[in-house]
Amino acid sequence: MAHKVAVFRKEHFNAAHRLHNPQWTDEKNEAVFGKCNNPNFHGHNYEIIIQVTGEVDPETGYVIDMKILSALIKEFVLDRFDHRNLNLDVEEFSDLNPSAENIAIVIYNILRNKIDAGLALKIRLYETERNFVEYPVD
Repeated sequence: MAHKVAVFRKEHFNAAHRLHNPQWTDEKNEAVFGKCNNPNFHGHNYEIIIQVTGEVDPETGYVIDMKILSALIKEFVLDRFDHRNLNLDVEEFSDLNPSAENIAIVIYNILRNKIDAGLALKIRLYETERNFVEYPVD
């Protein structure tokens, strides 16, 4: 009998961003995004939890080798996002508002094709200690 298990890898990165819709007036941007619309940007200490779910490999006892998962996160997420201005330095956000929701979706899309398609992937991103998003949702 196969056993499904969820494994988790927790990391963090620091990044600046500005929430802004160029189609809106300055007044509307201020009303919707408040301090997050600061023209000089603002930053967060993001915490990210990557969840991979699948059957335990009977030969290794792993769902996924955590060394491999850690290396993928470092190369494709941390090295791209850490100490960056998301609006200016990360191409996916050149035309996409870098909200926590969109950051989680972008990270999911980056990692999805790097991890075996037979394994489920979920991203939980904490923008603050109290505010977090999860993608995808069931």
